[in-house]
Amino acid sequence: MARAIYLLFGVVAYLIFFATFLYLIAFVGNLPWVPVTVDRGGVEAALPIAVAIDAALVALFGLQHSVMARQGFKHAWTRIVPWAVERSMYVLLASLVLIVMMAFWRPIPATLWSIANPIGIWTMWALFGLGWAIVLLSTFLINHFELFGLRQVWSHARGLKIPPPVFREPLFYRRVRHPLYAGFILAFWATPVMTLGHALLAAGMTLYILIAIRYEERDLVGLFGADYEAYRSRAGMLIPRFRRPAG
Repeated sequence: MARAIYLLFGVVAYLIFFATFLYLIAFVGNLPWVPVTVDRGGVEAALPIAVAIDAALVALFGLQHSVMARQGFKHAWTRIVPWAVERSMYVLLASLVLIVMMAFWRPIPATLWSIANPIGIWTMWALFGLGWAIVLLSTFLINHFELFGLRQVWSHARGLKIPPPVFREPLFYRRVRHPLYAGFILAFWATPVMTLGHALLAAGMTLYILIAIRYEERDLVGLFGADYEAYRSRAGMLIPRFRRPAG
């Protein structure tokens, strides 16, 4: 019975995540078919209050992601939450925090840049779409279903053990260590109209990513040792590296 419940919980958590992810694309892109975006539909506030609220929301997102992703937290967390649903619980909580961020976001409409040239506009939209495509493809290259908890609950339901992780460099992971994060950065900054609120979101997420990479790579070195150290010397962090390391 517990296995079926865990499986159902994992599927529901994944569906909530996927719906939230799709809304995030529309939120960041100011797409017209959603009611609230980074620049439209939210409750307006005085500039200092809006900046404070938006910065706090980004910080909440970053704090939840960074703390719950650390190995030390996972070891303590799985004393309370069964290991089979640990990742699904992380995915669910991350989705809820993202929903809170989008729901309480305060638009700051002051324009930092606005591109009028049609070629420039379409270039920005192409980069925006490319960024999200890189994000999604990157999750499948590193096992999409394990990343979002489905493999864990499915294996538990069937009584199977998940083998230990193996260090791999699929596709563009050979040249860049964090293509998923690079895709997010590209998607957040690529816009034909950049408002102050949008820039605050993009800058906050970029800062979180740079901080998260430091801690994530420390965990990866602890997990894969010399293999990951050598990988860091030959692959770029966010920008592809095509030359061989010196020596």
